[in-house]
Amino acid sequence: MLPFQSIQEAESSLGRNLKFAENLWFKYSANKSDYFLYCHNTIFLLVFYTLLPLPYVIAELLRSNKIERFKIQPKVNNSFKDMFNCYKNVMTIFILVVGPLQLFSFPVIQSIGIRTGLPLPSGTEMLLQMLVYVLIEDYSNYWLHRLLHCKWGYEKIHRVHHEYTAPIGFAAPYAHWAEVLILGFASFLGPMMVPGHMITFWLWMVLRQMEAIETHSGYDFPWSITKFIPFYGGAEYHDYHHFVGKQSHSNFASVFTYCDYIYGTNKGYRYRKSVFGKLREKQNGGKYNISRQDLKAE
Repeated sequence: MLPFQSIQEAESSLGRNLKFAENLWFKYSANKSDYFLYCHNTIFLLVFYTLLPLPYVIAELLRSNKIERFKIQPKVNNSFKDMFNCYKNVMTIFILVVGPLQLFSFPVIQSIGIRTGLPLPSGTEMLLQMLVYVLIEDYSNYWLHRLLHCKWGYEKIHRVHHEYTAPIGFAAPYAHWAEVLILGFASFLGPMMVPGHMITFWLWMVLRQMEAIETHSGYDFPWSITKFIPFYGGAEYHDYHHFVGKQSHSNFASVFTYCDYIYGTNKGYRYRKSVFGKLREKQNGGKYNISRQDLKAE
């Protein structure tokens, strides 16, 4: 809750007039507790998880020729029932695990110094913090994900996520409840180490959700803005990891590919892409699709 009774009091404390965004923030948050503001994150996760995969659902149901050429595994068909069942399963985990965890983790968020007051962070501050968050999450997620591919971790936990050998947007958080907690920790690690404003925290969680959904979408659209991000993995890169499944020791990356490159865990992907890429591009009009024939060929 803001320690000001009026905008004038806030401006007097800051020694300047409030900016437009700060005015909006004051009007919305002045009489709301920090706990209530933090709970917004749970709502955002629910809303964005529900809405962001819908364009991919429509594409999957329409299967038009114009869209089909961008599907990474074109031989796989997902019915509306299949996708809705995935959504229901994820929502069950969300209601039973993620939601309560979000709500009861507020003392941790409060203790590490995530603030809700004024002034609001500048665009540069938010951008730099987000960069730190994504690098911390990416590196920690790589090793936690790789650990889940050990024999015990895969058979007891991670195999649930790999039930989708051709992932869909709704399957991004589809996993064993223990995996949700394990990999979810990687997303919280950045804000815990470099705490910022609550708005930055909200934005980080939403962007992380957006990235996970795109990576699991099953479609590789050339106009995606992520194509211009250096070392970004994307849907095709992570789709290969799902396609190989249990035997996969490649493409563990969460967002960027540098860890896989440094530690040599993308050699299989690079080999098959280099060998079969040109052939598949000719067959698919410039689009490289992973196929079972590619996987088996050596």
